[in-house]
Amino acid sequence: MFVEFEQAHEQWIQSHLARRSGERKSRLERGHGYAEKLFVRRIWWKLTGSFDGLHPEYEVTDWRGRPYYADFAWMPGFAAILFEIKGFGPHVRDMDRKRYCDECNRETFLQALGFRVVSIACDDVEERPDLVMNLLRMLMSRYMPARSPATPLALAEKEIVLLASKLGRPLRPIDVSDHLSINYRTTRRCLQALCNKGWLRPVVSADGNASRVSRYVLAGNPIETWAW
Repeated sequence: MFVEFEQAHEQWIQSHLARRSGERKSRLERGHGYAEKLFVRRIWWKLTGSFDGLHPEYEVTDWRGRPYYADFAWMPGFAAILFEIKGFGPHVRDMDRKRYCDECNRETFLQALGFRVVSIACDDVEERPDLVMNLLRMLMSRYMPARSPATPLALAEKEIVLLASKLGRPLRPIDVSDHLSINYRTTRRCLQALCNKGWLRPVVSADGNASRVSRYVLAGNPIETWAW
């Protein structure tokens, strides 16, 4: 696996170097360092198994008209996501107020241009790669083709988990029925399936009667069991 990654990584970098010149080429030679390579080796390669659609040190223009190089841009044809691998030192400890404002303004400007900007802590890449990989799987699942045909029930279950994450309160069957425009029986079947899979946990009524479940919450840390 390691040899396969090293070969694919070298071919990927060399292919981008061959298509670049001037500062764009120099930036790739200088900027694709330890943190960036660690990210593609420990997370991206395990998550996708390829470098298709991923661009290292991707140049965009900021709101001042100046060139800015994102660590990575992933563009699978209809989406554009910029990934920034941020070390605590340069991005927090050593950052002054002006640089902090510039970074916030740049991210807002890029969002306005249609990019999604995703910041990833270098410490997490080093120490908690599984967490980062699961978070990115959740994000990228909306843009990646399914490995197997998605059934209406599977799609409904995914939407229910997303709805539960957004509500900020226990999920009720009526919330699901209204959100998905499905009947009560289908709603109950989906909720029970999600409980069986460990993504939701029923909230038992105050009298302890398990047959009177009317609310559900996310079980533990849902991203640990995110499988789509």
